[in-house]
Amino acid sequence: MAKVIGFGGIFFKSRDPEALRDWYAKHLGIAMNDYGANFAEDASRPGSTLWAPFGEETNYFAPSTKDFMLNFRVDNLDALLAKLRTDGVEVDPNVHEDENGRFGWVMDPEGTRIELWQPPSGKMPA
Repeated sequence: MAKVIGFGGIFFKSRDPEALRDWYAKHLGIAMNDYGANFAEDASRPGSTLWAPFGEETNYFAPSTKDFMLNFRVDNLDALLAKLRTDGVEVDPNVHEDENGRFGWVMDPEGTRIELWQPPSGKMPA
């Protein structure tokens, strides 16, 4: 059965994402890249956990009106999206693929946008 295999990230809106990244780097020693902070959990499995502030005007979380979005790593994106559609879950028809893997989106019953991420096999995304 296709399922979630880990937590992929916490994405949230910020008044000044760059300043917030700088603060966390300076005061907590969290190394940052263009996306935020990438925490590798298990080198034997592809994927990591990303902490990422977005600008407060971002539309990336739409259609949710919440100030955050959750990202979960999954083992089989296509199979899980098909199951969720069958279960009556609101599934975004778009699937995105790039060097970091494959991405799909669903909405939970409270209107939170959930990003489902299937990391590329055998490599750690940047």
